[in-house]
Amino acid sequence: MDKSKVKQQMLAVMEDHKIGSLSTVKENRPHSRYMTFYNKDFTLYTPTDIDTYKAKEVEENPHVHVLLGYTGEGYDDAFIEFQGTATIRDDQETKNEFWHDTLTHYFDSATDPSYILLELKPKTIRLMNKGDHTPYEISFD
Repeated sequence: MDKSKVKQQMLAVMEDHKIGSLSTVKENRPHSRYMTFYNKDFTLYTPTDIDTYKAKEVEENPHVHVLLGYTGEGYDDAFIEFQGTATIRDDQETKNEFWHDTLTHYFDSATDPSYILLELKPKTIRLMNKGDHTPYEISFD
């Protein structure tokens, strides 16, 4: 598969699947949890509270890993393995862009000071289970 088709397939997974596993580093060990992800040009955003372990872990070590897309239907379930770095975003423009009413379960509004987003920039993304020759890997340097 050529690079542009691989990127299209990766974007399809990122657009079609919003729930995935985010792994951070805690005391030199992986620490995973399910999160909701929003994609913008291969950068993932996930809302969280500033006072969570994941925010503290990202401040201490920005390296992250995300699994996104597998639905358990079988060997042809495309998914991605996303390796990158995370940055805490608390600027109002980003908070407004990704605000959704379902977040009122956790935050008062998009202006709530506890509401932040983790911005995940890719280093590499691997497309898995899509064709006979996977994984396909794209580097973002």
